[in-house]
Amino acid sequence: MDYSIPANMEEMLALKNSAVNEEVIATAIAGVVQMARQQGQSIEQLTESILQDDRVLDPERRKWLSQMIIQAWNILPLPKNDSA
Repeated sequence: MDYSIPANMEEMLALKNSAVNEEVIATAIAGVVQMARQQGQSIEQLTESILQDDRVLDPERRKWLSQMIIQAWNILPLPKNDSA
């Protein structure tokens, strides 16, 4: 099944209704990257927030996730500017 990249938090939360698989995880990561860009965040700010200690992921998994976020940031095209 093809998933479109979530453009907002509502679309991101809708992914919770999907069975977890590699495609859903990749789609969620792409959505996080696109939303961070739309909010003017840098890759450094985004990875810093991912690496912050939390009770969901252990440090090793947070590190892995931050690496996936960096890869997605470098691969995904920049969003089109609607005002152009």
